[in-house]
Amino acid sequence: MTVTTERHGRVLLVRMERAAKRNALDAGMTAGLDAALNELDDDPDLWAGVLAGTSVAFSAGTDLVAGAGEPTPRGGSYGVVRRDRTTPLVAAVEGLAYGGGFELVLACDLVVASRSARFALPETARGLVANCGAMFRGPRALPRNIAHEMLLTGDPLGAERAWSLGLVNRLVEDGRAEAAAMQLAQRVCENAPVAQRESLRAVGAVFAGLDERGWDATAAAQSVVAASDDAAEGIAAFREKRDPRWSGR
Repeated sequence: MTVTTERHGRVLLVRMERAAKRNALDAGMTAGLDAALNELDDDPDLWAGVLAGTSVAFSAGTDLVAGAGEPTPRGGSYGVVRRDRTTPLVAAVEGLAYGGGFELVLACDLVVASRSARFALPETARGLVANCGAMFRGPRALPRNIAHEMLLTGDPLGAERAWSLGLVNRLVEDGRAEAAAMQLAQRVCENAPVAQRESLRAVGAVFAGLDERGWDATAAAQSVVAASDDAAEGIAAFREKRDPRWSGR
């Protein structure tokens, strides 16, 4: 299995374990994440969750060869990014969180990262666009110009700078992200679960209309890009391990 779960009292640890592919998201991982977060959402004995990867990578994003599978009814893409959650979820980031991997981070409520962790949105380097929430969640979590830089250059943002900009809640030594995220989740569980859920529900309601506009705008951009020659060239170059030759069409 590429997604495993462990119960630690009232905290559910969800771990992505497709190490050979740097946790690139395929159909099996999407199904596993969806099932794990359904468990987190539906079990009243679970008051918080932690989403972690391996020591090398949180997630490299969508598997560009195999694809990430179909969006799930409850979670959307990856079984996560369009989920209507009210149970707090903490991202534990070691290594890279690129593309869809960063969009998983942006879909969480709290972020713990090791010092060597890095975040990136490299889609434009493949002739694609970030279509799983980064278009609007990125500028919400970061200063707008920093989000623009990530979207337009694809260059990574290091964990220390991400912490200084407010994206990361806790910055820890390498190898400690999962343990620190579990500690933060346990701290969350010390407070009243009904109040926790309603707090997240209220925050979600504030942004609900903006998110719908964000998803619509993302879909429009995705439609244009998907029909472009550059999108086909970007994927071909990736598969052939060469530099892309952009046409601008």
